[in-house]
Amino acid sequence: MGHQAHEELARATGSGQIRCGILTLSDTRTPATDTSGAAIRAALTQAGHHVVRYAIVRDEPEAIIALVRAAAAEEIKLLITNGGTGITRRDSTIEALDTLFEKRLPGFGELFRMLSYQAIGAAAMLSRATAGVYAGMLIFCLPGATAAVTLGLETLIIPQAAHLVWETTRQ
Repeated sequence: MGHQAHEELARATGSGQIRCGILTLSDTRTPATDTSGAAIRAALTQAGHHVVRYAIVRDEPEAIIALVRAAAAEEIKLLITNGGTGITRRDSTIEALDTLFEKRLPGFGELFRMLSYQAIGAAAMLSRATAGVYAGMLIFCLPGATAAVTLGLETLIIPQAAHLVWETTRQ
């Protein structure tokens, strides 16, 4: 069965409305200043998905892991993180989530950086955006910049969300 047939089957079996979570990783953002978190919520809601968890957490591995485990326990199927994907000393999102990923989606990071390169040039190489699956939950790790969040959501994540969730739940 080809990818188009999979996507049609995913839509037909109710994978269209997905339980989602948003995790902003920042030492400085608040709910009032979290424009990337707001952009994620708006995009997911506009696509017909349900945002059932939102949190801002410092870029501390233990805190990140605890929140991701809590999201999985709440049967969230799609978790979008933003922030902590760069190369500074404080950026530890990728290292924290690498300890949890049961399966990785390397194509996501590769495509994201390719699209970013078209938008911002060579600085795209600074992003360690990645994706994977943990406990049946898809996790996409995006940079903290609102433009990067919008790029990843609109071009990669939302168009494939139902199909990806369906793939994680089928036998």
